[in-house]
Amino acid sequence: MRKLIAIINVIAWSGFWAFGYIAITTRELTAAQMTTAAIIACLGFLTGVLAYLKLCRGAVDSGIEPRRQLDPATRARAQADHPADYKADYQGSV
Repeated sequence: MRKLIAIINVIAWSGFWAFGYIAITTRELTAAQMTTAAIIACLGFLTGVLAYLKLCRGAVDSGIEPRRQLDPATRARAQADHPADYKADYQGSV
């Protein structure tokens, strides 16, 4: 399944770059053709981003890429060392 998502990712980004280039640089397109190229480029962008995020999540879930989170003791020590840094940013946002 990961290979299929990777292939979709490559095809989507290729479509984004190809049709985006056509929509931006070609001068003799009609308005309908330019709109169609722009829509296909946007769809390629959205599909590429979603496929990339799915691949990243799959890599973390399968153990290929480890989770990068601090353990609770290290996080508490870091927040105690710099209390004004994070309390001022998040004051009243809860």
